[in-house]
Amino acid sequence: MDSSQASWFGSVVTLGAAAGGILGGYLVDKVGRKLSLMLCSIPYVFGYIVIISAQSVWMLYFGRTLTGLASGITSLVVPVYISEVSHPKVRGMLGSCVQLMVVTGILGAYIAGVTLKWRWLAVLCSFPSCIMLLFMSFMPETPRFLLNQSKRSEAIASLRFLRGPHADHEWECRQIEAGVQEEGLNLSEFKNPSIYRPLLIGVALMFFQQVTGINAVMFYAETIFEDANFKDSRMASVVVGSIQVCFTAVAALTIDKTGRKVLLYISGIIMALSTALFGLYFKMVLSNRNNSSNPDTWFTLNSASPGTESGISWLAVVSLGLFVAGFALGWGPVPWLLISEIFPLKARGILSGACVLTNWVMAFLVTKEFHDFIGFLTSSGTFWLFSAFCCLNIAFTAFYVPETKGRTLEQIEAYFRRS
Repeated sequence: MDSSQASWFGSVVTLGAAAGGILGGYLVDKVGRKLSLMLCSIPYVFGYIVIISAQSVWMLYFGRTLTGLASGITSLVVPVYISEVSHPKVRGMLGSCVQLMVVTGILGAYIAGVTLKWRWLAVLCSFPSCIMLLFMSFMPETPRFLLNQSKRSEAIASLRFLRGPHADHEWECRQIEAGVQEEGLNLSEFKNPSIYRPLLIGVALMFFQQVTGINAVMFYAETIFEDANFKDSRMASVVVGSIQVCFTAVAALTIDKTGRKVLLYISGIIMALSTALFGLYFKMVLSNRNNSSNPDTWFTLNSASPGTESGISWLAVVSLGLFVAGFALGWGPVPWLLISEIFPLKARGILSGACVLTNWVMAFLVTKEFHDFIGFLTSSGTFWLFSAFCCLNIAFTAFYVPETKGRTLEQIEAYFRRS
């Protein structure tokens, strides 16, 4: 597989996920949150079967597209499901666990990839979707969806399962009913600030999450470490994955105490500094002429000064570690949590679909065009561009992102209606 095919293999999954965002936005409102999650197991399993039996690169592309489709549906439905079944006091922690499980899966794939061939790795990756299908069959539908479908008795039963037998199910049911609007969403309602304001915030969050460059950096992490003279690039990827898991866990444990915006501030500052440092590293070490005239070499250390190469290489590793830690602390989990909180119930599916579509399209563009950015801007310029976007993240958070800590979904919806 040449570099062009490799870049398509890495990025085609994001195109499938973008389509999955559109399909998920439809399914989540039509068939419900629970059934949507169960149905997305089908393209997961079928996609991995295609990859396992692949005889050509086009079968690999098709299999990756199918798994991407399922990922797009999952990335939309899971945060919505968790936000609707969670108590406000722990909704932040449980919502952040979505990203925690994502990075745990990535770490598991890195570890398995050290010893397994790619076909066996695909076999291993097919198991979680089967487990999800099994466990979701025992879980209830969300009370908010059931009440929106005028199924009050089923909603009470769902609350009893979720809150236990001693909670005041009738009181919570009435609170949810007060915010439920049974009429459908009309196109004219997009003029309403309670619809378009959270939509614009959600789309911007997904855009800014991707233009930090996280997907490009993670997909090409091994190459970055190889060109930074790290002896075992595969183990370096395991280290990066471990950092992601640790700091995402920190975010999950602290988000309901610190709030969403504080984590976004801290995360944005760390990422801005680390990407600026990464850009400085490549400016110091790389020859711009060599970098721009032959972008397929990407990052080369041929122009490094003798005796300084190994010392400066650690600057790249530390910068990458800081970037990953910063992302995992805020801009990784928090945007997904926020889009599951800020949308009104009647528009949750279509607005979440628009955000997931934005996220995965941007992920495709950044991952696919990373190569070209290196050639056009040089490696240092590319990371400085990422740093500039991280600074914009901070400003956007300060002026436009609402704090949702401790509020019920109905209170958040009322906040946008009042504004």
